This record gives sequence, structure tokens and C-alpha cells, in this order.
Amino acid sequence: MTSPRERALAFCTRFGLRAPILQAPMASSSPPSLGIAVANAGGMAGFGALNSNPEEIAGWARTFRAGSNGAFQINLWAPDPPPVRDAAHEDAVRAALATLGPEPAPLGDGPFVQDFAAQSEAVLAAGPAVVSTIMGIGWTPDFVARLKERGILWICNATTLAEAREAEAAGADAIVAQGAEAGGHRGSFDQAKAETQLIGLVALIPRFADALSVPVIAAGGIMDGRGVAAALTLGASAVQMGTAFLRCPEAQVAPAWADALAGAAPEDTVLTRGFSGRLARGIANRATEMFERVKPAPYPLQRVLTTPMRTEAGQEGDASRMQLWAGQGAAMARAEPAGDVLRRIWAEAEALLPA
Repeated sequence: MTSPRERALAFCTRFGLRAPILQAPMASSSPPSLGIAVANAGGMAGFGALNSNPEEIAGWARTFRAGSNGAFQINLWAPDPPPVRDAAHEDAVRAALATLGPEPAPLGDGPFVQDFAAQSEAVLAAGPAVVSTIMGIGWTPDFVARLKERGILWICNATTLAEAREAEAAGADAIVAQGAEAGGHRGSFDQAKAETQLIGLVALIPRFADALSVPVIAAGGIMDGRGVAAALTLGASAVQMGTAFLRCPEAQVAPAWADALAGAAPEDTVLTRGFSGRLARGIANRATEMFERVKPAPYPLQRVLTTPMRTEAGQEGDASRMQLWAGQGAAMARAEPAGDVLRRIWAEAEALLPA
């Protein structure tokens, strides 16, 4: 058994950090400005590249490196099988969305997501210190071997021990334990099981730590030094935080979203498939309420269908129709520079950890 400080120090040494805090690679809110601020303060930057093409992935890495020589991770979603199409259901969803914003056009034949193989090659070419996957393993053994040959570390997100063990066996260098408190999308390998895999972080961390031989990174509801110290005490080697950075100016989120976070109690967040078709946690609003009554289309069709509504809501600053991703600790997020957030939280944690 190692102490929390020893685990954190070993993690920082291996991953090139001064503080064992990773900025979550949020696909909707991880501009280079946020990553630069986090990395320059000693944490790990994160880029959620789900919606980015190869040129955009390369551009993000170039911009980051122009402002920081710190560590960053690039994250991709493991691809899903093609969704089962149902024209009548898609029309019903389009009609429902027309009551909240512009009526979406018929979907057509796609493609509806970026080319995962091309994204993966772009990530490899960008040469980050760390890559990560969510929603599954994603990569073939040959691609994982290529990562290892280049000295790139791989982090995989998991919501259950079975998923974590699968990732470890596939060669993951660390595992994110994503608790049910986390904001944004659930990382379940089988999206159909997401509602049944909602394990709180206090139960999840020791389960992973006791069973795995690779470091555990805790994610979900961690908003201050108390949460970091608790996660490390329970067996994590580091933490990953997303909601805690969303009110920082460098995150560049819509003002209406940032304002909604400030007053969001834990019970104000809900789990919904209404925005993308995959289960995700955000602040309840008119859109989430409607999709409690109307079954969403499967991912990624629902994400495409809701794009006109989300775009108009962003332009008008209308939080009632935005996807307000938020973890259960959202109200603890502060509107201060990201570097100050990271330094403050790690100082608070250090003061609580045994010497």
C-alpha cells in the first residue's frame, strides 16, 4: 500500500505534471486557451476531438504548443455500430423539436460522425503525451502497439470494473473511474446499459484501485481540494475535472451556460438522452423535459437532429434549450482563471493529505 501523496507523485512523474489534476477533454468546451492555462499551472490539458476532423486536430495541437510546453491529452470516442433507422420515429422527433426551435431537415444517409480511423491517424501524427478513449476501447491492438512505440500513454474511461479490466488487458496505461456524479456523457462501453451502470465515485474508486495494476484517475463531482484529497485517499492516483473549469473565462462557454452552473444544485441535474441519443448529465430545462415524453432517436442521429435547436439557443442565449452539461457539484464552480482554479484546488488538497 502506498500513501496518497506517493501515488500522486508517481503519477505526476510518469505523466509530466506538477499537480495530479487532469482537465476533462470535453468535446463541447475544450479550446486551446483552457488547455494552455491548465497545463501552465501544472495540470494536464485535455482536448475532446469527437467532432473534429484531422486538420482541426492538428490545428488544436499547434495552437496549444504555441502557448505551452505542458502535457495534454487528445480524446476520441470509440465508434458505435451504425444506428438502426426508423423513419417514422425520426419524423416524430423532428416534429417535437419544431416546438422548441427550427424544424430539423430530414437526416438523409449521413455520414453523421467523423471518420474514426482518420481521426486516430491525426491524433498519432499530433504526438501528444497522452491519448484517451471513452465509450470503449476503440483502437485495435496494432494501433495500441503504434502508440506504445512512440511513447504515447493511453488512458481509457470506464464506468464499471468489467470495463476497466477490459481496458487494462488491451494495454491502457491508466483508467478513468467515471462516477455517476460526472457531467456530460456517460462512458459506458455498451450504451444500452448506461442507465444501469450509475455507480457513485466513493464506491467506484476503491473497487478499481483494489483490482487494477494501473493508476486510477477519479472523475465525477470533484470540485475542490476536499474532493481531490478524498479521491486520492480512496486509492486514486489523480483526478479528472470538467465542470470545475466551465466557468473559467478560458473555457469560452456561452454566458447563459456559465450562469446556469452558478445556481445548479445537485438535484437540478438530470440524466438525459435528449441532446445526443447517448446518456449524459446536465441541468434540467425545457429540452430535457420534452425528451422525457418523446423518445429520442439513437446516437448520433439525435445529436444531428438537435443541432438547429442548440445553435439557435446559443445565438439567443436561451438556456432553456441548450445542452447544459454539468456534474452534480456544478454550483461549486468558480468564475476565475483556470490556472488559479487548479493551483487553489491542489493547495487545498495538499493541506488535507497526510505528510
